[in-house]
Amino acid sequence: MPDIVVFGSLNMDLVVRTPRVPDAGETLQAHGFMTNPGGKGANQAVACARQGAAVAMVGRVGDDAFGQALKTSLEGDAIETRHVATAPASTGVALIMVDDSAQNRISLIPGANAFVGDDDVARLQDDLAGARLLLLQLEVPMESVLKAATLSHEKGCSVVLNPAPAQVLPEAMWGLLDMLVLNETEAALLCGFAVGDLDSATRAADALHRRGPPRVILTMGGEGVVVCDATGCRHFRALKVNAIDTTAAGDTFIGALCASLARGEAIDAGIALGIQAAALCVTRAGAQASIPHRADLQSLAPVDRPTTVTVR
Repeated sequence: MPDIVVFGSLNMDLVVRTPRVPDAGETLQAHGFMTNPGGKGANQAVACARQGAAVAMVGRVGDDAFGQALKTSLEGDAIETRHVATAPASTGVALIMVDDSAQNRISLIPGANAFVGDDDVARLQDDLAGARLLLLQLEVPMESVLKAATLSHEKGCSVVLNPAPAQVLPEAMWGLLDMLVLNETEAALLCGFAVGDLDSATRAADALHRRGPPRVILTMGGEGVVVCDATGCRHFRALKVNAIDTTAAGDTFIGALCASLARGEAIDAGIALGIQAAALCVTRAGAQASIPHRADLQSLAPVDRPTTVTVR
């Protein structure tokens, strides 16, 4: 039985490395191109598995070469794919442009992910019985995500949501969440004010925590991570690395965190592991190709103990 069930998206990423973003109407010679298995759901499943968790994936692909390649890739990380169904559409695709500053810009074609629905929620029944966590994102229909969260909550399985791409959440979702993990952009949408530094991130995490989730974790890239829970708000500093590609860094952080929690480790230990995993991820190119294994992290510096931050 899985420790973690991931209900979400699977995409094939088509990645172009380019010096900068072309201007409108401009043709710019790129450095290279590659295809790479991706999708926030699949990325997070891989990140969980590579940190030692037993993982099951629930989602949809198309009846095409990309779909079969995505399932085969997941199985290569020992992820259970029997509930990855085929949809009457092409497999989801993400067009990703990565510039020389390691920033990415993504255009997403949902494809089969748009067909995730009630049948897929029903497939969760067996896997949730012994799982510790259900991990959700928003690259599949919101209605299906809400139904999956409701089912998991009823079965006593913890619900973790990464609200990406950024969307307003249904009011019914807030009371179902055990943990909310998000970045500054997503936090700003949900809070209604800009999030760009430690003070605003702390205020945002605290405000979201007060809406219901017992744990809110807000990632700020190179500025670290803020967590707000019953013990207060804390700030973890990021590790300094030479980033070449930030694709899948957030997914890597979430997967490592969830794998740690599934092992029964404390939340602060899980956040430290997530920071290490994300730091190594951004030094590599690609989505799933860049996600590290647990053994890879042994060479990294430890994460500093968090400092308490006050909500202002």
